[in-house]
Amino acid sequence: MLSVLAELQRELIVADTMDGLASARARGRVGGRRPRLTPEQATLAQELCDARVKTVQQIADLFGVPRSTVYGRLDKDTTVHRQPKTKPTTNA
Repeated sequence: MLSVLAELQRELIVADTMDGLASARARGRVGGRRPRLTPEQATLAQELCDARVKTVQQIADLFGVPRSTVYGRLDKDTTVHRQPKTKPTTNA
């Protein structure tokens, strides 16, 4: 019997939470963390990466963010990342 009441209470809490989030969205509020890069910075990072002017690490250092943040803002469909350097083969 107690488990039924606990389950009912949980469902009420979930419903109230969803109603609160929907109400906040209707007022223009959004949840989550603020992006570390502004849209202008993300555009500049994309341009620098596409032109191969700077590496992702250099772009990250420029904006003071980790590489993963830069990778997260790059367009995954059009960005061609640098290939790792390969050692020249010797034909002996």
